[in-house]
Amino acid sequence: MGHWWERNIVEPGKLPLLLALAAFLLTFVVTRVITRLIRAGKGPFGNVKAGGVHIHHVVPGVVLTVVGGFGAVASDRHGTGGVVAAVLFGMGAGLVLDEFALILHLDDVYWTEEGRKSVEAVVLTAALVGLLLAGFAPFGVNDLTRQELQDRGGALSTIAMNFLFALVALSKGKARVAVFGAIVPLVALVGAVRLARPGSPWARRFYGNRPRARARAVLRAYRHDRRWAAPRRAVQDWIGGKPDPRPARLPGGR
Repeated sequence: MGHWWERNIVEPGKLPLLLALAAFLLTFVVTRVITRLIRAGKGPFGNVKAGGVHIHHVVPGVVLTVVGGFGAVASDRHGTGGVVAAVLFGMGAGLVLDEFALILHLDDVYWTEEGRKSVEAVVLTAALVGLLLAGFAPFGVNDLTRQELQDRGGALSTIAMNFLFALVALSKGKARVAVFGAIVPLVALVGAVRLARPGSPWARRFYGNRPRARARAVLRAYRHDRRWAAPRRAVQDWIGGKPDPRPARLPGGR
């Protein structure tokens, strides 16, 4: 284990990336716990205000991201400064993406249906960073044996193939499958060979003159969403908290 850690994490300079990912996830979890306690009226926590203005945690998140980002650029990635900068950057990114939906909608939608986009952004970001961390690229590793070169070459070939399948899945309107397929073998392949979602670039390009294919795509998307919408919402609620119910609309659209 120690040899693997040295060869694949320390020697290629991936320790700052690992610490940034750990800080990112820990900050997101702690932030969600605190905000849920505030929402429930429990614990010693409360909203931060200055001059009557609610200071969202995206504000210190931006500060930490800027400090950590510039600190990482100015520091040696193998030195203490690079490690500290990576942790600060991970913390800032966790705070910023926890309010990704607020930035997207320019409105306080944290506990609304639109706020689920923040959870999705965090999960997808963690998956992509995990892919970078788990990569078996030989760059930065010295004196590789023939067996190590073969192992890493095979891993790189698999990753490259999965990446191509992920691009096809992305063009078919399957963003989540594309991201996780780049990490988990065969997931991207399944997304690449299945029908495209209606309105996706693939569907517009290849289903334009194929009414049967368009109809099958619409039917399959409907069945897929109907089957997986509830489990996906349950997972999102478990991670980020259940959103507030939408207010009932009065007759006449008011």
